[in-house]
Amino acid sequence: MDKNKDEIKQLHNPEEVKKRLQAILAVIPEKPGCYQYIDEKGTIIYVGKAKNLKKRVSSYFNKVHEYAKTRVLVKQIRDINYIIVDSEEDALHLENSLIKEYRPRYNVMLKDDKTYPSIVVKNEYFPRVFQTRNIIRDGSQYYGPYSSVYTAKIMLQMVKELYPLRTCNYPLTPETIARKKYKVCLQYYIKRCKGPCEGLQTLEDYQESINHVKEILKGNISQISRNLFHQMQQLAEELRFEEAQLIKEKYEVIENYRAKSTVVTPTLTNIDVFSFAENEKSAYINYMHIGNGSIVQVYTFEYKKRLDEPREELLGLGIIEMREQFKSTAREIIVPFLPDIELSRNITFTIPQKGDKRKLLDLSEQNVKQYKVDKLKQAEKLNPEQWTTRILTTMQKDLHLRELPMHIECFDNSNIQGTNPVAACVVFKKAKPLKKDYRHFHIKTVEGPDDFASMIEVVTRRYTRLVAEDQPLPQLIVIDGGKGQLNAATQVLRDLGLLDRITIIGLAKRLEEIFYPGDPIPLILDKNSETLKIIQQLRDEAHRFGITFHRHMRSKKQTVSELDMIKGIGEKTKVLLLRHFKSVRRIKQASFEEIKELIGESKAHLIINRLKK
Repeated sequence: MDKNKDEIKQLHNPEEVKKRLQAILAVIPEKPGCYQYIDEKGTIIYVGKAKNLKKRVSSYFNKVHEYAKTRVLVKQIRDINYIIVDSEEDALHLENSLIKEYRPRYNVMLKDDKTYPSIVVKNEYFPRVFQTRNIIRDGSQYYGPYSSVYTAKIMLQMVKELYPLRTCNYPLTPETIARKKYKVCLQYYIKRCKGPCEGLQTLEDYQESINHVKEILKGNISQISRNLFHQMQQLAEELRFEEAQLIKEKYEVIENYRAKSTVVTPTLTNIDVFSFAENEKSAYINYMHIGNGSIVQVYTFEYKKRLDEPREELLGLGIIEMREQFKSTAREIIVPFLPDIELSRNITFTIPQKGDKRKLLDLSEQNVKQYKVDKLKQAEKLNPEQWTTRILTTMQKDLHLRELPMHIECFDNSNIQGTNPVAACVVFKKAKPLKKDYRHFHIKTVEGPDDFASMIEVVTRRYTRLVAEDQPLPQLIVIDGGKGQLNAATQVLRDLGLLDRITIIGLAKRLEEIFYPGDPIPLILDKNSETLKIIQQLRDEAHRFGITFHRHMRSKKQTVSELDMIKGIGEKTKVLLLRHFKSVRRIKQASFEEIKELIGESKAHLIINRLKK
């Protein structure tokens, strides 16, 4: 994600630099991707990859580095860009292409300037299949690139074991085959080739094998995996364990192999990719340029909306601006929808539905969505009131409330195994817990585990008191339970004349359904809804608070012994007796003389008279 260089150049104060970097570190996602460090001139000085961007980038700033070069690098960082991808392998490929494009000062340069290996199916009569680093645009099909030469070799070896293909360099044509110009080689005699050079294999039969090979190289490797697995099992049954281990290694490599990278696609070159996201105030556009089969430019920016501009117009403005800024000559532009602009007739817009181009659009959309989320998080960290207003407005809309739920209360009953019934009320103000206003309740009027009656007692006590003391009432009450508990609490509010002033809902545990009084059909929110997460937090906090109090009450009762009931026996005497005899049962079994020797005659008489009865 790139930012304006002008913003970076304005950062002179070390405190401003630190504040900017901390704001970025706070919102970096825990996803695989590449990161770029920018200096005060707006130049990329380092490119790195990470399985977890947040952990990797943060590590540069939260520890003392052993190497002086790293310390110097960190001092020069003024901004951080990052690009998210789908996997660690994609990050590896993207890092490779970005280092070649920008040649950052602090990166180790690739001296041979070679790229990762690919496997090519040549565009020729009886196509050959082999490993290569050179991409030649002659109609041949390239698969990969592979993150290691070993993986490419294993794939090639497996393919050739399954499908005997020619390895010779003969320029085969129908005429040369008809004239018997070439002779079969050793590969034919060891059954690794079927002799197409002498016409011993038809083109149709050969082409069928090539079609299977292409499917495997695309990632449909189930056939190879099954073959290797059966080989491994057969060798193990024959007690040929060393050979079975070699097959197992190949099997694991193939299982972990990814046939294609969403980042580097050799068959695509000189293409622009645009994606779009928006909210009420802003539009966000991500631009990616694909050159020589690699991503060579990524830029994400924001438009502040002035009027109610349609998304087609905003995307069109972004396309024109980016192509001018980066001097793009791409004749194909991949977009999520058609923009409202007219360009040269030589330029085509593509809305891909599947394949490599769709993957590139998905990657661009991933980055624009992440940029939108990060912008929102940064703004909310600088202005917490903005987060509060957004969350409460969302809750009001989702729950169909009359007003913003600035004050929410949630109730939960706790009576594990029917003992020590208690209840808890937790209070949230501005969508945050206000622990000083939490309340515990001993259930006084209910015998046994009766959740409905307990809920009636607790809600009655809570709101009778608030009304009597003229204290603020909540805008929303959440009842932890289904329809039964909700109906009980609703009746209390109705009797107190508060039902028209307070909205009350019940949260059922099984499917996280939200019930309203008198409505048999529940409201089901999306599991990622921020409204549902706040309600779940209320429920979980009420449950935690109630369970803690319940455990405390049970523990307190369990520590009461028969010694506590004897008048004249204090805490010190009780501790002395229990330390010596270990239990009340052993005190009962002890003689008068033993007890007298420990605590004296008068107290011994009290103990004997009470415990011996």
